[in-house]
Amino acid sequence: MSKFRIPKINSIHFGAAWIVLSLVVGLLLPAVIRIITGVFYWKMSIIGGVILLGFIIVFCIEMKQDHGKNPYYERYLSEDIPFDPDKQTAVIKCSICTGEQIAGFKNKEDGHFTEVMLIRDADDLAKFKEIYKIEEIKKVY
Repeated sequence: MSKFRIPKINSIHFGAAWIVLSLVVGLLLPAVIRIITGVFYWKMSIIGGVILLGFIIVFCIEMKQDHGKNPYYERYLSEDIPFDPDKQTAVIKCSICTGEQIAGFKNKEDGHFTEVMLIRDADDLAKFKEIYKIEEIKKVY
């Protein structure tokens, strides 16, 4: 049974929206109004700055919540993308052209590949193995 979790403000889905909102309200709108009317609305710049500052504060608090043990995107990785060793095989999908490596699970029945995380170095591979308690991973090209 999956648990209901409120998405974090700094998640991929909401972090960019907060930054864009603060830049639009604080920079773009006052500049457009200044060009059109010749009047600078400094209050809008302050509001945009407050939104951006609030986002940065919440972001820093969330990053420090677990004292650096696990990044926020790894906390619920094994719950969000479960691994069943009876039905799936852990593999690293490697690109021949770019060398990009994606760790994930290949379904034994139909061959469907489920992407889990990008592998940039040996530390990422070790984290993937630790999260899913995997000892051996084969590479697929």
